[in-house]
Amino acid sequence: MIQLIVGEKGKGKTKHLLEKVNTEIKSASGNIVYLDKNTKHMYELCNKVRLINVKDYPINNSDEFVGFISGIISQDHDLEQVYLDSFLEIACICNNLESTIHKLSNIGEKYHIKFVLSVSLNENEISEDLKQNIIISL
Repeated sequence: MIQLIVGEKGKGKTKHLLEKVNTEIKSASGNIVYLDKNTKHMYELCNKVRLINVKDYPINNSDEFVGFISGIISQDHDLEQVYLDSFLEIACICNNLESTIHKLSNIGEKYHIKFVLSVSLNENEISEDLKQNIIISL
């Protein structure tokens, strides 16, 4: 399952993402991972959430990013949810947003993992196919 939090940069998407992950960890039966472009929000996350700074790894395009996600999943059979802040940046999205989200959706279905993405685009910039996945629009 894919959920999107959308809005222009600086509108407060990260705040909503952090609130959601910290609420979800209380009732989660499996593990939760939070991917970001830095460790700035480390102390805002519950210590049960694993924070990964994606910029520490040599990811140069969206296919490599999907491979990175697959590697995380292969090492954690109890992984239940993945939160991705600054998705366009950490996933190296240029013009293939739909394709990358579709790949993540397929991975999520296969391994029963929920992905929650913070995307710095207005709702009107999101394709009609993806609009059904928007949970918060700022």
